[in-house]
Amino acid sequence: MSAYTFRSSRPDQWVSPRPTRDPARGRAIHGPILPMQPSGGLIARLFGTR
Repeated sequence: MSAYTFRSSRPDQWVSPRPTRDPARGRAIHGPILPMQPSGGLIARLFGTR
C-alpha cells in the first residue's frame, strides 16, 4: 500500500450525479430517432420515400 493520498476540493466525476437530458435538446443535436431497419423496398430507397 502507498502512504500517499490524493485530495481535491472538486467532487469526483464518477460519484456526482449526471444532469438530466432534455429530449428536445438531444433531438436538436442529433436529429430525430430513425428506425434501424429500412422501411420500404428498392424503389422507396432509390427515391427516398417512406
